[in-house]
Order: sequence, then C-alpha cells, then structure tokens
Amino acid sequence: MEKNLTKSLEEVFKMNIASPTQLSPLVLAYIGDSIYDLVIKTYLLETKGNMPVNKLNQYASHFLKAVTQSVMIEQIEPILSKDEETIYKRGRNAKSYTCAKNASVAEYRKATGFEALLGWLYLKGEFDRMMELIKMGMDSLK
Repeated sequence: MEKNLTKSLEEVFKMNIASPTQLSPLVLAYIGDSIYDLVIKTYLLETKGNMPVNKLNQYASHFLKAVTQSVMIEQIEPILSKDEETIYKRGRNAKSYTCAKNASVAEYRKATGFEALLGWLYLKGEFDRMMELIKMGMDSLK
C-alpha cells in the first residue's frame, strides 16, 4: 500500500494532523498554496529540465500568480463536487487582510478559494483529485 505525505508526517513526527473540516479556510489556503507551489516546481523540473533557478522561477511565477489561479478555478469550477465547491466558496469568501500586488480583489479571492480547495484535498489525502484539478486548470491556460 502506498503511503502518502500526511501519513508519513503523522508517523515520523508523532502528530495528528487536524481534520481539514475543522480548519479555517485561510489555513487551508495556507497549506494549499504550499502544496500547489511544490507541484508546479516539480512539474517544471520535469518539463523544463536542469536550468538556472532564476529561469525556473520565472516560469513558476506565471502559474503561481493570483491572476492565473483565478483563471484556473473559473475553468474547473463547473466540475467541482458539491463539497469541493463549498470549500472553494468558503476560501473565496474568507476575510483576508492581504491582497496581491498585481491582481484585483476578486482575482485574489478566487485564488484564495482555489488554494483552500487544494489544501483541503491534500489534507484529506485526495491527491489524485488534487492533481486532476491542477492539471485541468493548467490545460485550460493553453
């Protein structure tokens, strides 16, 4: 049986990861931002190969921008399950005290909802669904 990262963390650090349903949407977005960043950077290593880090970072920044995430979630929103849509909307509607420099408030909120959804899926161990949504979002950018 394949072990996932959250199970490994629980075993190695002797911790119980909180149920994602008990976490605030901004906490879900916090972890979702990190996991999305890791997925994108890993993807770029595989598709762009070994190149200067600043060049990789330029490619990554395109996918990591709030504007791009906003476009991605708009494309995948119609195929979200009821629970996924609820989490996305909780994240989108959460009161955040920061805003992206190069995005509108609406784009930033949609991106926060997208990240909350990814964090929720990650903490639930639904990696296949998380990856499916990220890929669909990335494909919509082409």
